[in-house]
Amino acid sequence: MQCHYCDREAAFTAEQDGLRVGLCERHFRERVEELAEREGLEALREQVDVTQTEQE
Repeated sequence: MQCHYCDREAAFTAEQDGLRVGLCERHFRERVEELAEREGLEALREQVDVTQTEQE
């Protein structure tokens, strides 16, 4: 799976209601930091189920 924001291979995927989005490590970290600042880290953990993809 490819990163939603760039051409890199996705290191992580997020899924909600059957929709999966891939994120490379850099963009994953940026989104987590952005959400943590806006909503608080605990709220983020409750709202997002993030799993790491298998790397070949």
